[in-house]
Amino acid sequence: MNNMITKEKNVKILISLLKAHGIRNVVSSPGATNVAFIGSIQNDPFFKVYSSVDERSAAYIACGLAEESGEPVVISCTGATASRNYLPGLTEAYYRKLPILAVTSSQATMRVGHHIAQVIDRSLIQNDIAKLSVELPIVKDADDYWDCEIKINKAILELSRHGGGPVHINLPTTYTLPFEKAELPDCRQITRIDSTSQLPELSGRIAVFIGAHKKWSIEETEVLDQFCATNDAVVFCDHTSGYHGKYRVQFSLVASQDCFDFSVFKPDVLIHIGEVSGDYASLKMFGSEVWRVNPDGEIRDTFRKLKHVFEMQEIDFFRSYIADNEACQNYYDSCQQILQSAKQLVPELPLSNIWLAKNLAHKIPKNSFVHFGILNSLRSWNFFDIDKSVDTTSNVGGFGIDGVLSTLVGSSLVNPEKLYFCILGDLAFFYDMNVTGNRNVQNNVRILIINNGKGTEFRQYNHNAAYFGESADQHIAAAGHYGNKSKTLVKDYAQNLGFEYMTASTKEEVKSVSERFFVEGVTDKPMVFEVFTDSDEESLALETIRNVVVDKGDRMKSTAKKLLGRKGIKAIKKVLRN
Repeated sequence: MNNMITKEKNVKILISLLKAHGIRNVVSSPGATNVAFIGSIQNDPFFKVYSSVDERSAAYIACGLAEESGEPVVISCTGATASRNYLPGLTEAYYRKLPILAVTSSQATMRVGHHIAQVIDRSLIQNDIAKLSVELPIVKDADDYWDCEIKINKAILELSRHGGGPVHINLPTTYTLPFEKAELPDCRQITRIDSTSQLPELSGRIAVFIGAHKKWSIEETEVLDQFCATNDAVVFCDHTSGYHGKYRVQFSLVASQDCFDFSVFKPDVLIHIGEVSGDYASLKMFGSEVWRVNPDGEIRDTFRKLKHVFEMQEIDFFRSYIADNEACQNYYDSCQQILQSAKQLVPELPLSNIWLAKNLAHKIPKNSFVHFGILNSLRSWNFFDIDKSVDTTSNVGGFGIDGVLSTLVGSSLVNPEKLYFCILGDLAFFYDMNVTGNRNVQNNVRILIINNGKGTEFRQYNHNAAYFGESADQHIAAAGHYGNKSKTLVKDYAQNLGFEYMTASTKEEVKSVSERFFVEGVTDKPMVFEVFTDSDEESLALETIRNVVVDKGDRMKSTAKKLLGRKGIKAIKKVLRN
């Protein structure tokens, strides 16, 4: 039985990552559900396994072992009430900050509550027995594998974080036999770096990706610029990043292309800062590894390539990696070259949110503020630059349409002399329209409504709901509500509330009316500008702009996908595999 290990993948991942993090000591208690784990490590020379029949005693043994050795200790038990006996020892470990990793094996969680023998509910634990508690999946696919890998890394790192302490992992089993002679998987180890750690070497092609971000100070911008200059790095941004330094690249137009291989522009190392991003296209611009930098120190594996988490201020991180090199911007220049080429190739578009962005973005007055609605509005305007003096944001945190206008109104109260624009779709407007009647709304508020009579996002050519065609309108795209593109509903409502109202249904009307809407300086009334578009033209505009740069091979792939559909592509792949 030497070197025989379980076939259960969650256990294999756990063992692999225990080894990667150098955790050797295990105190085991007898049982059936933990056979996969203990049976796999009991003859492995890497581990030192101690036996304790009494789980209460096992937890205290681990406390003494951890305190004296200064190393983390794993305790392993089976189902039923075995884990309940860990509570006194884990309480001791919690208040003494001892690194005890309690691995409680169990039957599948789905069995909880069905009067199945030896199955208890471990979903909730007391506040003072573990710093973190995670439930591992039974691994059936790549998503389960990733979930398992991340949770185990997170649990192990928590053992030493902020002074250390106990952590709990619930490990379900499938009782799979027999064991096999096999190599453990090479699982991805994630490390946490703080101000006391030795910094890893940074090399290769480097990019910074910024999600939604707080306002940048002049010093923070200058430090990031210096980092980029000495590391030949670029900064991938969108309108929520807030960064307007020398190395800003708003890459959404290139990254969105359906028929272009932009992998040549991907970095080797992507430094991830900020929070949630609505720039779905540029989320594909990750390299072989990702470094996340954030004072919260949390594992956020957005790109599924996370290697290091730096628990520190961004400015301290970038200062630490300013190299002793001459300034260089080859990477930046190559990204800007393809981006400018793509912009030159954008043809005339139908009247749509994207057309509005292309023709109006440069008209937004300097030093103003723009709040974009999520999805279609943010995506459309991300294709085009806005003057760097303009502050831009979007509610990408919770990513809902419910508070777009209210958030904009709240922002506008800060500076009555500054212009505050909101650009959003009709459903988002009607969802939050009551705030326009709030008596605090000031004359510096201007609202651009793109009214296509539905949730046009669900009618885009590349959305899953496009499968249903026009039948998606009834329930998925929620068409026909709120006056069904009434020409007077918003007009009467806005004017009755004291807004200056303007409208357009053609490109010529937009060009004429927009001069008034984007006039500089606060006027005597807040404004509403309602532009009526068609969802089919919205979809055509998106498809057009996503196909301005074409590689022949990728064009063939794209065409094949459209002709065959997803089921057809899967069928062909299956035939090729056989």
